[in-house]
Amino acid sequence: MDAEKAETFENVKSQIGFCGIWCGSCMVGNGTLRELTKRYEETTNAYGLGKWCPKDFDYGEFSEGLASIQRMPLCLGCLKGGGRDDCEIRACASNKGLQHCTECNERAECKHGEILEKMRSGALAAGVFVKTNGTDRQALLQEWTVVLKTKRPSCILFSEWER
Repeated sequence: MDAEKAETFENVKSQIGFCGIWCGSCMVGNGTLRELTKRYEETTNAYGLGKWCPKDFDYGEFSEGLASIQRMPLCLGCLKGGGRDDCEIRACASNKGLQHCTECNERAECKHGEILEKMRSGALAAGVFVKTNGTDRQALLQEWTVVLKTKRPSCILFSEWER
C-alpha cells in the first residue's frame, strides 16, 4: 500500500463514532472513493474513452466529475472533528460523557433514536460496519479490519495496483 493510502486509512481505522459507525469502513473517510475514482480516470484515459465514447456521452463533464470527486476532502471522522457539525448523536453522547450510544442507560427513551436508526441503516446498506452493542471495541476493530482487507470492496486500499 502506498504511503498516501496508508495514511488515509490510518487516520480513521480506530474510529468508531458515537453512533457506532466504523469510520475505517467508510469509503469517503478511508480513501476508497478517491482511490477508485483515480484508477477509473487513469483507465478511461489510457483507453482514450474521450475519442470513441458514445456521442450522447459528455466525456468532458464525466472527466470533471471524476476530478471533483478526487478533490473532495477526506472525512476525518467525528472523533477528530469530521462529519456533520450539527450531529445530534455526537452532541448527546459527548454531553453525557459516553464513547458510544450503547453505553447509554436511556436508550429506550432516546429522542435521537429515529435519526440514529436512519444513520445506522443507511451505513449498513452502503456496506459500512456498525457497532450496535457493547462488544469490546478493540476486538471488533481487529475483526473488522481483517474482513475489510479480505472480503470487502474497500480492500482496494490494501491491494497493489499495477500501472
